[in-house]
Amino acid sequence: MPAVTVRNLPEETHRALKLRAAQHGRSTEAEIREILEEAIRPKDRIKVGSELAAFGRRFGGLDLDIERDRTPAKPAKFE
Repeated sequence: MPAVTVRNLPEETHRALKLRAAQHGRSTEAEIREILEEAIRPKDRIKVGSELAAFGRRFGGLDLDIERDRTPAKPAKFE
């Protein structure tokens, strides 16, 4: 798993991280991972697939009766 080193972190910031971690019952490292995860992938982000599915449901969905073509594919010819 990738690792990141943060250099020159102010002592005050490090103390605040340790305090915040203790308040959440986590290690400082776990708290930093949580902060980064929330910053990069917030829980309330819009998920395109979910939004498209919800859009379809609002309009009654789409009823497709498609049968898969099971005919074997023909190999490509390079002439």
